[in-house]
Amino acid sequence: GKALAASGLSPADIDLVVVATCTPPSPIPGISPTVADRLGMNGPGAMDINAACAGFCYALAAAADAVRAGSAQNVLVIGAERLTDWTDPHDRGTAIIFGDGAGAAVVVGADEPGIGPVSWGSDGAKREAIIVRDRHTMMDMDGRAVFRWATTQLAPVAREICARSGVEIADIGVFVPHQANLRIIDAMVRALGLSGDVAVGRDIVDSGNTSSASIPLALGRLLETGEAKSGDLALVLGFGAGLTYAGQVLVCP
Repeated sequence: GKALAASGLSPADIDLVVVATCTPPSPIPGISPTVADRLGMNGPGAMDINAACAGFCYALAAAADAVRAGSAQNVLVIGAERLTDWTDPHDRGTAIIFGDGAGAAVVVGADEPGIGPVSWGSDGAKREAIIVRDRHTMMDMDGRAVFRWATTQLAPVAREICARSGVEIADIGVFVPHQANLRIIDAMVRALGLSGDVAVGRDIVDSGNTSSASIPLALGRLLETGEAKSGDLALVLGFGAGLTYAGQVLVCP
C-alpha cells in the first residue's frame, strides 16, 4: 500500500508483481498471485524469487530488466519474510538475529535510468552455511563462516557494482547492505573506505535480520528520516543463503 501510494499509481496500473521470499506460507502456489489479488490488481504477471537475503536485489533486477525490455510498464517489487516460522527460539545463534518484515518498491519506466546494472553471483559450495534442511527442521547457520565470507568477498563486489554503473565509490551517498548484523555492516563500510557523510542503513538495530525485506526497510527508513534524500546515489547489496549475492546502484526516489 505505501509503495503504491508513493508512486502515485493505482493497483490497476501494475502489470507485474515480483515477490522475493524464502519463507512463503506454502511451497505451491507462489505467494505473488495472492498478493496481487488481495491488492485488487487486474491479473498481472506474478512470480516469486527465492534468493534468500539477496532476494530483493534479484527481484529489483528482474523488474528493471522487464521494464527496459518492454515486457512490463509498472512493476511492484516486494521483499517479505516470516523467518520466525523457521527459527528455533532456543538457538541463540539465530533466534536473537532473525525477524519478520516486508518492504516494497514500484519500478516504472523513465527517461533517465534510475536503476543500474545488477552484479550478482553465488557460491553453492558454501550452501550449508545457512540452511533449512527440510520442512521438519529449523534454520541452521554457521555465523563465523558467513562473517568471514561477507567481510572478505563482498567489498570487491561492491566496487564491481559501481564500475558497472559508471560511478566511483566516492560518488555514493547512501549505502544499504543487507542487514545481516552490525559487525558485517561496519566491516564493509571500513573496507570500502566510505566517508562519514555517507548515509548507511543500520536498520538491523531495530528490525533484526529480515532477509529479503531488510534492504527496502532500511532504505525506506533512511528516506523517512532525511538521512537519504531524493536524487542521492545509493549502493544496495544483498547477500546470504545459497550463498548468493546481488546489488546495484540506484537513484533514491
